[in-house]
Amino acid sequence: MKLHDLKPAEGSTHRRRRVGRGIAAGQGKTAGRGTKGQRSRTGRGIKPYFEGGQLPLVRRLPHTRGFTNIHREEFEIVNVETLEARFDAGVEITPGLLLERGLVGKRGRVKILGDGRLSKALTVKAHAFSASAKEKIAAAGGKAEEING
Repeated sequence: MKLHDLKPAEGSTHRRRRVGRGIAAGQGKTAGRGTKGQRSRTGRGIKPYFEGGQLPLVRRLPHTRGFTNIHREEFEIVNVETLEARFDAGVEITPGLLLERGLVGKRGRVKILGDGRLSKALTVKAHAFSASAKEKIAAAGGKAEEING
């Protein structure tokens, strides 16, 4: 089979309906547009926003309030219960190791939160810690070290 042998499946294509070509064609005179009105005329342009002169929905709704903080810091979040389940005691956990194990994405900055229990002594290096996460890591005999960058 060659490129010039390809054809659409039988019955999948239809001839274009030629409207406004006389009464015998079946779509003559008004060409399926009905009679009179904006929709029957050529060049009719009713924008999706237009509601016939009524105040459009977009304008009836209140404006968006507030603003987007362009200095917001996005963190990849890991809970201490995840560290408990995925790592052995005495391991030094870094953002690189978390990325390698698939616990964080490539966004970069990592924050450790204190959800769950921790019973292993781990050395955790991250960009930020919640107060409860620091407490739990220290209580288990580990160290929580903040890194910059």
